[in-house]
Amino acid sequence: MRFSEQTVKLSWIDSSDDTYRITTKTMIDDLVDSIKKVGLINPPILIEKTRSGTKPSFVIVGGFRRIKACQRLRGSTIKARILDSDTSKLECVKLAITDNALQRPLNLIEESRSISMLSAFITEHDRIDREASTLGLPDNLTIIKKITNICRLPWPIQNGILTNTISLAMALELGRLAQKAGVALADLFSDLRLSLSKQREIIIVVKEIALRERISILEVLEDNYLQQIVNSKEFDRTQKTRKIRSYLKQRRFPELSKAEKEFKNHVKELKLGSEAKLIPPHNFEGTTYTLSLYFKNKKELNNHLSILGKIIKNPVLEKILD
Repeated sequence: MRFSEQTVKLSWIDSSDDTYRITTKTMIDDLVDSIKKVGLINPPILIEKTRSGTKPSFVIVGGFRRIKACQRLRGSTIKARILDSDTSKLECVKLAITDNALQRPLNLIEESRSISMLSAFITEHDRIDREASTLGLPDNLTIIKKITNICRLPWPIQNGILTNTISLAMALELGRLAQKAGVALADLFSDLRLSLSKQREIIIVVKEIALRERISILEVLEDNYLQQIVNSKEFDRTQKTRKIRSYLKQRRFPELSKAEKEFKNHVKELKLGSEAKLIPPHNFEGTTYTLSLYFKNKKELNNHLSILGKIIKNPVLEKILD
C-alpha cells in the first residue's frame, strides 16, 4: 500500500462520502484548538474518486474530523496522504480501521462499522475472525455475528448504546421489533435512564398488551395517557417510571389491578397502624394471608393482642378473606 503526501484543496474533498467512516465522534472543538496551536500533526488519508479535467475529487479514508476542523478554521488547503489509485477497497477499509484504532479504543458502534465493512469483502468465517484479530477487533465469531449489524440499527438505538442507556442485548431485541416501535422504546429507555430489568419488564408487558388487545406495539406506546406521563414537566424520571409501570401493569392485568386497589382500600379500613402489615397471597392466587407484627419488647407485643382482637371482629376482614 503506497501513498504520497500532497497539499490538496479542501474543496476537492467529498466530505459527504461516508464509505470509510468509522468514528462516531462528531465534536471537533478539541481538534480545532489543537490545530490552531500546533498545526495538523497527523494528515488525513485520501484516495482519488473521480477527476474532471485537472480537478480531482477525493474520498476520505481516514480523518473525517480533522478535515472538518480545518474547514471550520476556513483553510483552503490541507496536507494529506494520497493513496495510489490502484489501492483496493479492502485495503482502504483496513487502513480506515487502523487509523481510528491507533488513536483510541473503538466503541461498540465503531467496532460494528469496522466488521460490517470487512464483511462486505470477506465472507469466510475463519478469515473474518483472523482479519478482525490483526486489526484489534473482537475475533470471537459469536461476538462478531452479534455486533456486525448493530451499525445498521436506527440511530436512536445506536445512540442508546453509546450513552450506556441500552445494552447490546437490549439493542438486538429492539432491532427485531418494527422500526418505529424499536425507536420509540429506545427513546423511552434513554429519556428515563431505565435499568436493564425495568427495560425488559416494559418490553414484555407492552408486547403482551399488544397481543391481548390485538394492536401494534407502537399503538400501545402512542397511547394518549402514556404520552402525557412521558411528556409531563411535573414529574421527574423516577416518578414517570413508577407511573408508566403502574399504568402498563393495570392495562395488562385489569382484574389483578382491581383486586389490588380493593385490597388496599380494605386494609386502610382495618386501621392497622404502622406496627402491623397484612400481606395478600401472590397475585391473589391463593387463600393464605400473612400478618406481620412489629414490636421491640413484651409490652408492645402484648399490645398487639388487642389489635388482633379488633382485626378479627372487624367486618372488613370478611370482605378481604372472601
